Amino acid sequence: MASDNQDTQPILSRLNNAMDSGAFAQVRRMLNRGLPAQDVAHLLESTPPKERDLLWRMIDPELQGDVLQHLSDDIQSLFLKRMNAEEVLNATEGLEIDDIADLLQQLPDTVTREVLVSMDAQDRQRVEAVLSYPEDTAGGLMNTDTITIRPDITLDVVLRYLRRHQSLPNSTDSLLVVSRKDHFIGVLPITTLLVADPNITVREVMDTDCIVIKADMPDSEVATLFEKFDLISAPVVDEEDNLLGRITIDDVVDVIREDADHSLMSMAGLDEDEDTLSPVLITAKRRAVWLGINLLTAFLASAVIGIFDATIEKVVALAVLMPIVASMGGIAGSQTLTVVIRGMALGHISSSNTPWLLNRELIVGVINGSLWALVVAGVAVLWFNDLTLGFIIGAAIVINLIVAVLAGATLPLILKWMKIDPALAGSVLLTTVTDVIGFMAFLGLATVFYL
Repeated sequence: MASDNQDTQPILSRLNNAMDSGAFAQVRRMLNRGLPAQDVAHLLESTPPKERDLLWRMIDPELQGDVLQHLSDDIQSLFLKRMNAEEVLNATEGLEIDDIADLLQQLPDTVTREVLVSMDAQDRQRVEAVLSYPEDTAGGLMNTDTITIRPDITLDVVLRYLRRHQSLPNSTDSLLVVSRKDHFIGVLPITTLLVADPNITVREVMDTDCIVIKADMPDSEVATLFEKFDLISAPVVDEEDNLLGRITIDDVVDVIREDADHSLMSMAGLDEDEDTLSPVLITAKRRAVWLGINLLTAFLASAVIGIFDATIEKVVALAVLMPIVASMGGIAGSQTLTVVIRGMALGHISSSNTPWLLNRELIVGVINGSLWALVVAGVAVLWFNDLTLGFIIGAAIVINLIVAVLAGATLPLILKWMKIDPALAGSVLLTTVTDVIGFMAFLGLATVFYL
């Protein structure tokens, strides 16, 4: 966003005050003249649904496209579905090709076709080129608005060619060098163009050892390349190395933010695009699914406890101490799970270092398990004056922490191999493992020693 949350809050407050007082002319002026599109989008996302609809209707049609591209997918889709093909076409006029493609992907196929038919031939061809690739690949991320040059012309000719343009595409740090058949050859950095002898040819100063991205590369790998090599833009090519377009840093920042949102929300079983202020029924429906899954795993843990009901009846202290065993395992496992999922996202984990990682987590589990087992055992002995109880809970904590860290390390790898999102399913499965093993170890040992 162009402004941070602290800057936007006073504006939101003034907007709400104007709406409450019925000063809709003032509200309309603020939305259409006083604020950048990014801040208007933030205001819409920060407003309850009823007031949000009212604000949206006040935005001038020619500005709606700029606002739409900065909204979350959830709210973006909500507004787009209410627009006909003509309204979408007017809203997207002047937007970059990749942004238009992103918006069209939120629409029903029939409306998308109507919008494409209404476009001029060049824009339609460019949008269709982007739409032909999945949204989460380099092809779906790229922009076809590029400036290409031939290798056999002089830099003076290139400069005269650029002066014929009213402006250059955003984030243009280099020109793309292609053959007459659009086969990608290399790049000519703008900095080189400005300082080199204008009489030499492009071929003499162009860079052929540059980062080139295949159209089918996942967007997460694209983001990693940009981060690793500090790229501002990069060319996108097909399997035959024909130039298709380019990816710019602003699109990559969106990918990084979306991946971060995905990881954060998935840990709670939620959609990263969920509207913070979505209606009650929609919010309840989305959360009910994972609450139901969690309930099933809770019943499994309760069933384990039920097996040892006779032991718990005899030694009431077990019921008091049970949550400690499960909680310690849950925290230890979550720490490992988070580190491993992050490592996988950054590309740090591979088959070559997995054995070392598992060995490290095993040692960490033994060390922390032993340390905190002594602490908890000591507290239990002092609390209930029972040495046997102290040994039982200490041993159970060691067992559960070792299992927890190993589960935290292996579950993401197994889920990824099964093509299941580790961030989405990992925490639920880990909680089940630590609860079941913790209760089984604690109550099982208590049964052996007390019955």
